[in-house]
Amino acid sequence: MWGYDEMPLTRTVDVHVAGLRQKIEANPKVPEYILTIHGLGYKFTG
Repeated sequence: MWGYDEMPLTRTVDVHVAGLRQKIEANPKVPEYILTIHGLGYKFTG
């Protein structure tokens, strides 16, 4: 997605996911809909 050969140094995606979690999750610290898949990214389970 980023066009880089390595992991991006930007946290833009993380910040946007955190904002979405604030809006749609009952408890953003224990997400049910947007899950973190370590080493890969995020998964929507809605």
